[in-house]
Amino acid sequence: MAQTRARLTDTELAALARYGFDLVADEPAVPPAAELEDAEGVLVATRDDAGLTVREIPRWRSPSAVRAELAQRGWSAPRAWVGAPPADGTELPGQLLVLLPAAGTSPDSAALSLGAAAWAGWAEGRELVVIPVPLTATAPEAGWAEVAAAYGAELLGSRTDPAPLRTGGRVVMFTGLSGAGKSTIAGRLVELLLEAGRTVTLLDGDEVRTHLSAGLGFSQADRDTNVRRIGWVAAQIAKHGGLAVCAPIAPYAATRADARRLVEEQAGPGSFVLVHVATPLAECEARDRKGLYAKARRGEIAAFTGISDPYEEPTDAELTIDTRDLSPEESARQVLAHLIGG
Repeated sequence: MAQTRARLTDTELAALARYGFDLVADEPAVPPAAELEDAEGVLVATRDDAGLTVREIPRWRSPSAVRAELAQRGWSAPRAWVGAPPADGTELPGQLLVLLPAAGTSPDSAALSLGAAAWAGWAEGRELVVIPVPLTATAPEAGWAEVAAAYGAELLGSRTDPAPLRTGGRVVMFTGLSGAGKSTIAGRLVELLLEAGRTVTLLDGDEVRTHLSAGLGFSQADRDTNVRRIGWVAAQIAKHGGLAVCAPIAPYAATRADARRLVEEQAGPGSFVLVHVATPLAECEARDRKGLYAKARRGEIAAFTGISDPYEEPTDAELTIDTRDLSPEESARQVLAHLIGG
């Protein structure tokens, strides 16, 4: 095998859970590694000549565990409902198992917390057990009746929303050359958000390099790792409905796409906002107070973005800002207007 260990996305983890819970028969499409781990590094499956063996998957509750809980509660004939509460006055029993489709997100996502909260008004006078299940809402990988039976219940009905799950969290990633003005604009944006009463996390480039990415250099592989780590942390913030702002150079299109995927898998479509600070190279050099560009021109700094290493300009940025035309204040307010409008 080319890999010995691989980390799964939430989508892959949900596919693994479906397989491990015997909800589907086909082995999931996961990396061809001997050991598979979740986003937190917990070993969840192994592969050898005999095939794929699924271990316990943290946070996902297996059908057998749910059946045991319902039996312990004394439920003699459990009934199940899938998705959101009924909107047509359907009569619900006093004991109800609620199955929330959760494929593509994690069981601790804020989107699922919101889905569970929708049932709060139905809890008075009845027992509710709400369980996230690793299936897609509108195109489930297994029939709902069979799924309900696997969890020990008879299917009563379902109401699934065709819209993708969204947590309300957002990530703003600034990208651009060194000296383009990314950090200045990002810092002012954070101030404006705080003034508006929003809670926001700034993933400062220097702080990330000092702590999260300590030990990494500036090779393409190390830069990719740095941006992916930023994307992963930002995704965890957005997953729980938070707002993260980050401003790495992020010179490579494929790595920026990876960060977008990480965030949108956790927080839903549209949760990732890429801002290209498109200040031209000549202007960035003219502003070079640290003399980095001059050192790079003399060959004293290897693989310097824009000089001896490429910067792949985004074609998928939600916003493009040229700081020759806008002040940091105007730039930050333009991004804020996009966030409010979006």
